[in-house]
Amino acid sequence: MKKITLRSLLAVALLALAACGPSDESPSGSGESTAAGPAEAPGEAAVSPAPDGRLPEGVRPTAYRLDLLLDPRRDDFSGSVEIDIQLDQPAEHIWMHGKDLRVSEATAVTPAGEKVAADYEQVLDSGVVRVSFARPLPAGEFTLRLQYSADFDRNLAGLFKVEEQGESYALAKSESIQARKYLPGFDEPGLKAPFDISLTIPEGYVAISNGPEAKREPAGDGLEKVTFATTRPTPTYLLSLAVGPFDVVERPAIPANEYRKEAVPLRGFARKGRGDDMAYILDVTPRMLEIFEQELQRPYPFEKLDIIAAPQWPSGATELSAAITYREQRILVEGDEPAPGARLALLGVHAHELAHMWFGNLVTPPWWDDLWLKEGFATWGTPLSLTIFEPEGGHELNAAVRAISAMQLDSLDSTRAIREPIDGNDDIRNAYDSITYAKSLAVIHMVDQYFGPDRFRPALGRYVETFADGVADSEDFYRVIGEETNTPELTDTFRSFVEQKGVPVLTVNLECETAGKPQVTISQDRYRPLGSPIQQSGQRWTIPLCLRTDRGRQCLMLAENQQTVPLEGDQCPNWLLPNADGSGYYRWNFAGDQWQPLVEHFADLTATEQLSVIDSAFAAFEAGELPVATLLGVVRASAAAERRQVITAALGNLAEYRRSMLPEKALPDFSRFLRELYQPVLDRTAGSSDAEEKLLHSELLAFMALVAEDRQARGKLAEKATAFTGFKGKRDPAALDSDLYEPALVVAVQDAGDEFLPHLVRVRGELDDPRFDNASANAIGAANKPEQAGDVQKLALSNEVGPREAFGLIASAMAEPAVQEEHWQWLQENFPAVIEKIPGQWRRRTPAFARTFCNRDRLHQLRDLFDKHGDLAPGHQRSLAQTAEAIDLCIAQREQAPEFVRELSR
Repeated sequence: MKKITLRSLLAVALLALAACGPSDESPSGSGESTAAGPAEAPGEAAVSPAPDGRLPEGVRPTAYRLDLLLDPRRDDFSGSVEIDIQLDQPAEHIWMHGKDLRVSEATAVTPAGEKVAADYEQVLDSGVVRVSFARPLPAGEFTLRLQYSADFDRNLAGLFKVEEQGESYALAKSESIQARKYLPGFDEPGLKAPFDISLTIPEGYVAISNGPEAKREPAGDGLEKVTFATTRPTPTYLLSLAVGPFDVVERPAIPANEYRKEAVPLRGFARKGRGDDMAYILDVTPRMLEIFEQELQRPYPFEKLDIIAAPQWPSGATELSAAITYREQRILVEGDEPAPGARLALLGVHAHELAHMWFGNLVTPPWWDDLWLKEGFATWGTPLSLTIFEPEGGHELNAAVRAISAMQLDSLDSTRAIREPIDGNDDIRNAYDSITYAKSLAVIHMVDQYFGPDRFRPALGRYVETFADGVADSEDFYRVIGEETNTPELTDTFRSFVEQKGVPVLTVNLECETAGKPQVTISQDRYRPLGSPIQQSGQRWTIPLCLRTDRGRQCLMLAENQQTVPLEGDQCPNWLLPNADGSGYYRWNFAGDQWQPLVEHFADLTATEQLSVIDSAFAAFEAGELPVATLLGVVRASAAAERRQVITAALGNLAEYRRSMLPEKALPDFSRFLRELYQPVLDRTAGSSDAEEKLLHSELLAFMALVAEDRQARGKLAEKATAFTGFKGKRDPAALDSDLYEPALVVAVQDAGDEFLPHLVRVRGELDDPRFDNASANAIGAANKPEQAGDVQKLALSNEVGPREAFGLIASAMAEPAVQEEHWQWLQENFPAVIEKIPGQWRRRTPAFARTFCNRDRLHQLRDLFDKHGDLAPGHQRSLAQTAEAIDLCIAQREQAPEFVRELSR
């Protein structure tokens, strides 16, 4: 019997946040040689140790002039940069950044024109550079001139080169600390400066940067020089450089409006031959941009807006100022309309990146510990704008689902706070997780809903206006918001949720008979599941809390560990919901017998409230405080709900229990239970033309095939996959839409016979479909026959699979129970080769390849692996701690398996 679970689909999503990659090994040197080992130069450490995190204060850039020769047909690039620098104190050397750059000349020029020889030396492998001067420079301004060259990166970091359909492209991925791989400079978010950029490129090629193209002129030898307009003050992580034979799609400029006097030129860029597929995203852009301007009452801050579909990109998208760059499968759309799930993903990522033009680009955090001020507000702004864009689109429910999802990571002892110190370069990318994105979304939404948009949002607009073109940290944010709203509780709420980790759990006790009139006693503590090392310590939050009963709604600010609140009215309510509107970032449980009345009235709740009930029920069960029968009652109620997000809310937990908790003998009862719940919904939504119902049908069909292992569902998906790929017949491109690519291909790889796997590998090389390319790689990893394991492993490290796809393939392989042992042994034996293959920014996440383990021996082996090879994945420590804790929690949850099995068999 097949043992594939939904984890083979979820594994890639869990690992997909872009990560900080390790440094390439380089010989040490100085002068013309820029590479250096991890240690400082002899004799210097005691005087001026190299900064592994923030650079010392008192040295800051005021302007850059960058001139590069970028020819993607070559393997390297070269050029020069002039940096105007302000020194607060006299200095014989300064610290800056550069990573594996070959610097051939370094000179400091004083305001009087005097040239002072300089020595450029990379002293830390993370790209920290010391520039020493032949004589001390006085306080004031000077200009540093550097001539240099470097190789294009081949692992999607810094200035990298990719080849697609016989054409070469060069693109710069600068976030977070990758700009130093192509630009010697000050690679910190708070050190903003204007840039003048000139690129010498092959004649007829397209060049893209942050500023509008100002001039193009011949440069000889089949080259031409493109000069761009000076940018606004910009941090290095938002720099855009792209060169190649891109298709350019010109659109009418976005008209001026009451907030903006000038029209904004709008263009799309895609690799050669794919320009027509930019139509959908370009069509929706003007309205989405106008919504942000209206809501913030602030103009779009840049002179133009370019949308770039990158042939390869390590993350889903990056908010490069005025040149937003996407991994092409996120935004390219063949035909008039994408599949429903692909459309939602496109709208979501585009709204997020547009929000960044204000949050992050115009107002920038000074250091990565305040990342939430850009990522959190961009994530919050996404459903806000999309709900205005299409009010019936369900975007507020999608946001609620995402906010709740953060609680899974936040329930770990090894989680991080939204804002906590980041001391070293290797820890920066660890802040790019669901805590920064989804928890921040939840906290901002909670504040916005409790205190009211009329109070909170104008204050947010003032914050943007106050710090435009500059930097702002959390203290700046709190100060402006506090002054504007004159509401101390608002700032207290932000501080308590932003600056401490963990999910609050409220224990609610409704008392009707002993108090004379109804009252509720509420206590708060930190949530901890079974097996958690979290210690109860009386942790306290300032929580905006609204209760709802069948008799009304009542709000309070919960600021103590325990508070008793009289309910309005004299009669005891029939039911009580501790999270009205589902807008609070907390979980809850009842001290008394209040679950059953709430489950009976589940249909009377709003969809966001229903989502809160589902999450809190699973959380209480996983803490050992809720009977299985009550939990399954909540699951049954959710399956009968009206909204897609509620119906599917339990699927991830059920898939996890199938993997970690249930023995094989319980599968028939488990599958029967799932069919009873979801088959009626599948039947009802089959053939629907409604986008939400089509997406619901796809999600449930995949779940029934991969988790319930339903033969009928698997048969349908296998039929679609074989027809779409032309397996043993003529190919039918209409047989399968992109929302079902991955589950259908997984089923076909496992069920359609041994010949389908090599067939799928061949089809990957024939189809020019980036979504299919990604999904098929994951499906290949899900092959569950031991005799195919070697082929899967060979393919993962081959040139037939790109770096991103290799990561997903390996994640899928490690999640497949039938061959997990074979792949685990291979991973341990080939770990250096795997590290070399996958994107540099993702290497810190490699411990999570083992996230589906539920075995203490494997956990010991995982730790041994990183004891041996951890230096290849700088920054891996947090992922290793979280993976190890997840394995321990899985082992603990198995204690509840007998009760679960008994309840299923009834």
